[in-house]
Amino acid sequence: MSNRPELKAPPEIFYDDEEACKYTSSSRIIEIQSQLSERALELLALPDDGVPRLLLDIGCGSGLSGETLSENGHQWIGLDISPSMLNIALEREVEGDLLLGDMGQGLGFRPGVIDGAISISAVQWLCNADKSSHEPRLRLKAFFGSLYTILARGARAVFQVYPETVAQRELILGSAMRAGFAGGVVIDYPHSSKKRKEFLVLTCGPPSIRSEVPKGKVDDMESCSDDESSEDENQTVSISDRHRPRKKQKINKKKGKGKEWVLKKKEQMRRKGNAVPPDTKYTARKRKARF
Repeated sequence: MSNRPELKAPPEIFYDDEEACKYTSSSRIIEIQSQLSERALELLALPDDGVPRLLLDIGCGSGLSGETLSENGHQWIGLDISPSMLNIALEREVEGDLLLGDMGQGLGFRPGVIDGAISISAVQWLCNADKSSHEPRLRLKAFFGSLYTILARGARAVFQVYPETVAQRELILGSAMRAGFAGGVVIDYPHSSKKRKEFLVLTCGPPSIRSEVPKGKVDDMESCSDDESSEDENQTVSISDRHRPRKKQKINKKKGKGKEWVLKKKEQMRRKGNAVPPDTKYTARKRKARF
């Protein structure tokens, strides 16, 4: 079986008391979470004015990523679906406010109150149908639609993700674009199998206040490459703006078939031996509406 936790069980079941304790006590995981959270905060590009922001940590777990937000002077609210993870966060006395909830059902905050959002290794869980009632596209729609509403205009959301396939990445990014976001996928160290990390960087608001998607990090040897176009392609991919599919043209089903079509059908019925009214000057004539 794959080592990916999202393929083993739903998050609220996989991260039980034992797994949550093991996760939070691992020095390796703590270091990785700290590095990813620092990078997400960097990509969030908050104004450097010393004013603390209210941030949302989606899939906050036991509060490892939230600690990075606190260390940088920000206030934060953590949302997670695992009670065991949140219990450990309470035991660790993290500084953020904690909420138990399923991001796939939408985010219940007032419009425009959140200054930025991060998520570390959580959004890809929405691509799984863990229950018969789960439809990944609808859950992603509910998540990104509500996120767009609660973010302040011009605010960013940065999600570190582990998409299983290219199709899964496109599903996540496409759902964000249809919700109104602009942005793309930033890949750090694209040529490294161990250091490679993907971040979905989204901006909320009208085109006039949207900023460009930043470049991903590369190793020193990669940055010295002579093929600059290849380097750019590998650092930032899937950059796109809001896109809504064109509405399908409605077919006017009320439009009549025409006299020629009616005569042809009547002739076919006669050949089959059916009783058919004779053709007259009134055949296939449009009747006036009765009042």
